[in-house]
Amino acid sequence: MSTLLRILRLLSMVVWVGGIIFFAFVLAPIAFATLPSTHEAGEVVGATLRVLHLMGLIAGGIFAICTAILFLRSGAGSKGRYQNQLLLVAMMLAATAYLQASVLPAMEQDRVAAGGNIDAAPRTSGPRTHFERLHVRSERIEGGILLCGLGIILLMARESLPVLAPSQRR
Repeated sequence: MSTLLRILRLLSMVVWVGGIIFFAFVLAPIAFATLPSTHEAGEVVGATLRVLHLMGLIAGGIFAICTAILFLRSGAGSKGRYQNQLLLVAMMLAATAYLQASVLPAMEQDRVAAGGNIDAAPRTSGPRTHFERLHVRSERIEGGILLCGLGIILLMARESLPVLAPSQRR
């Protein structure tokens, strides 16, 4: 059972962090470099980000449940590492939920208020300046989520392997 929980933890965190890395360093730059307009690229990136957030919320939930079970089954000496990981994943989940439920809908409202294309709005218009502030906030929070995820992966890498009896070693 512990092996299955560890596999699910690792897989869920790799899916979430890997998705963020792919989004930030591959999908978004390629979309803005190859699509005919920034409006179209923004549409693709926004839709993809919503899916990425959903994946993150599911993966983070799986990670939290598996880690909580391992925490409850662990000895006093191992509880600290699980507590740190649970704290980091809780921060990641809260930040992702905030982006999904608050920031992205507000950016969409700004886009609609600007006539459907935020780039067509004057740079000093209320919806555009608000959209740009939210965009910066979104990038910073997403970067924080990525750093927390990398922190969890580093903590997981430091977890000790079970000690094998001499007869089990190869």
